[in-house]
Amino acid sequence: MATDFEQFLPDSAFLIDAEAQDWRDAIRLAGKGLVDSGFTTNAYTDDMIATVEAMGPYIVIAPGLALAHSRPSAAVLHTGLSWVRLSKAVPFGNEANDPVSLVIGLAGRDENEHLQVMSAIARALSNPQASEELRHAATPEAIRAILQR
Repeated sequence: MATDFEQFLPDSAFLIDAEAQDWRDAIRLAGKGLVDSGFTTNAYTDDMIATVEAMGPYIVIAPGLALAHSRPSAAVLHTGLSWVRLSKAVPFGNEANDPVSLVIGLAGRDENEHLQVMSAIARALSNPQASEELRHAATPEAIRAILQR
């Protein structure tokens, strides 16, 4: 079954070449994409920031990549993603993988609903060619096309 990226990652969830002053600002941008797409309320953005403040920068899962998320809660209205590519990378405090230039916001209504989408994204990001193409793709359509290969 093909992953429905149009549903989980609509145009309104993208911020391409956005500016962030620091990691909190980068997460706020990811939260904006989730809120603008109707996936979460603003409270979820605060929850994502609080998670990093409490647990550290574990969300930086690969060089240059952060997966911003928090636990399922009433602030999550629908499962979905946001995609923020920063014009200038910012440090998150993760020595192995800083600085971060791509922040994927993840909101899940439950622990399992988003696994298919995340699996497709992980497949693309683990492919060096696809990962490089994602870093330079100019439009949401181009990014979704790379993810759906």
